[in-house]
Parts: sequence; structure tokens; C-alpha cells
Amino acid sequence: MADGSEVALRDLAEYLADDMAACNRAIVERMDSPVALIPQLAAHLVAAGGKRLRPLLTLASARLCGYKPDATHQRHVALAACVEFIHTATLLHDDVVDESTLRRGLASANAIFGNKASVLVGDFLFARSFQLMTDDGSLKVMGILSSASATIAEGEVLQMSTQNDLSTSIEKYLEVIHGKTAALFAAACRVGAVVADQPLKAEEALDSYGTNLGMAFQLVDDALDYAADQATLGKTIGDDFREGKITLPVLTAYTAGSEEDRAFWRRVIEESEQKPGDLEHALELIARTNAIGITLDHATRYAEAASQALDMFPPSRLKQLLQDTASYTVSRLR
Repeated sequence: MADGSEVALRDLAEYLADDMAACNRAIVERMDSPVALIPQLAAHLVAAGGKRLRPLLTLASARLCGYKPDATHQRHVALAACVEFIHTATLLHDDVVDESTLRRGLASANAIFGNKASVLVGDFLFARSFQLMTDDGSLKVMGILSSASATIAEGEVLQMSTQNDLSTSIEKYLEVIHGKTAALFAAACRVGAVVADQPLKAEEALDSYGTNLGMAFQLVDDALDYAADQATLGKTIGDDFREGKITLPVLTAYTAGSEEDRAFWRRVIEESEQKPGDLEHALELIARTNAIGITLDHATRYAEAASQALDMFPPSRLKQLLQDTASYTVSRLR
């Protein structure tokens, strides 16, 4: 049975079906290249599917703000494709850095095509995204999306610097997930207001919606690494644990644990000395300290803030769908 988040995203996608179909066509068209490996790897990414949440947010935000495209110029569609290219490029690079073998339940691109191809095609997609920004012609749009791209890179580097470090503060962890995830959610939403020529107040409201939604989304993702089955997660369970990533469930369990528990976490996370059965013991400690519940509480507060950020907009079906998307993001953990 689909959970609430899947239903909310399905409803949002159905509401924007024509725009999303146009966006998918733009993605496929812009992934074309005379260099054969690029469309081959791109076809693998398209076949892997995914929620396409970020481009949906751009399309939804533009429509919420009253944007009415003409037959020949659909800025919201092109920018939604741009947002997806930025996101996909970061995924390609992340899988190489993390040495991941699964993405969305299928073999990752680097597992099939190799690390070099994944990095270079990621670079290609970044370049395509900047071509789309240039084609749009708005320096404001380019500023928003290019700043988000830089922030994503900073977030990934910051995450690498906190890896295996249990002294990382919760504030630093939240800074990491803001950079690696929430910044692009915010930019995806904000450009929707810009193309609709809305005042700064609307831009800021959608920026806040995207930021808070992105924070909730990543908190839930981090918790799912310790609370989901592999089919649900779409990647190998315990990847974050094996890589020594510092996430809120780990920080919570470490802080609340006994000295014996903390010694365990130091061995498996800081010293990277992991043995058979360690993941199972980590799951026990996380359950004992209610680390998933505490992470869910954080995510819920962000989701509520996202929904409230849309209060300035008049009631509409699309506004309700966006608020439902925020509310149900946390349902993946329930």
C-alpha cells in the first residue's frame, strides 16, 4: 500500500501532468549528445525513474504564482529540467564519492559505467543546467540556481569533513543537510515565483517552503537508513552506517547511550572498525534511545513550517497539494 507521501506526490504529479510531460521531454532532449556514452548513461538514469520532486516543485510554484506560459515559451518547464539536471549531476558525483552500488533500487550508474564516466556525465549535466539558465535570460534566475549549485557542493564537502566525527554538533549536521538538500529545494521553489513576476514576499515564502520541506525530506531519508527495508529505501540498508556518516539518529543514540554504547559507536563510526553483527547492534541502540522518533519530531517541525510558509497564498487545489506534500513527507517513517 502506498504511504501518504507517495499519494501526495502522485496527486501533485497528476495535477501537473501536462507540465511534467513537457519537462520530461525537455530532459530527454537536452540529454542527447553525439558522444554515445552520454545518452546511454542518461537512458539508464531515466529508466531508474525517481520522484522528480524538485522539478515538480518548480512547476507547482510557478503555477501557484499564476504563471501562464505561451505556446512557444515555457520558462517554468525549462527551469524545472534545469533543476533536475543539477540534482542528477550531484547524484552521479555522490555515488562515486560514496562508492554506492544501488540507486533507486537499481544498480547505480557508477556500478555499470564506472566512476570516470559517472563523474564526466555529471559534469555534462551541470553544463547543460547552466545552458538552460542562460537560455532563460534572467540574471536573477541564474543567481538563484548557481548559488544553490555552489551551496550543494559546499554541503557535500562539509559532510565529508564531518564524516566519522561523533563530536559533530546537531547544528553542524543541520548545516550539512541544508547545503546538500534543502538549498536546491528552496531554489526550485523560488524560481517559480520569479518566472511569474511575483513580489519578493512570494519569493521568500516559496523559498521558506522549499527550505523546510528539504530539511524534513533529508531528516527522514537519514532515519530510513536505520528504519526501512532495502526495497523501500532504494539503496543498501546501512550504507550511511558503513560509510561512517554522521546523521541525527547516530548523534542521538551516541549522546543518549551508556559509556559502553558510546565506545561501540566510536569503534564503528570514528575508527571504522566494523564486524559482522555491528549493524544489528546499532539498530538495537537506535531503537533503545528512540533516535528514530526524535528524528521524526525534528522532521515534523520542519514539515509544519513548510506548510505554514504558504499561508500568504489564497486557498487553491495546488496550495493544498503542496501542503499535503509537506505534511506527508514524514509519513515515510510511520
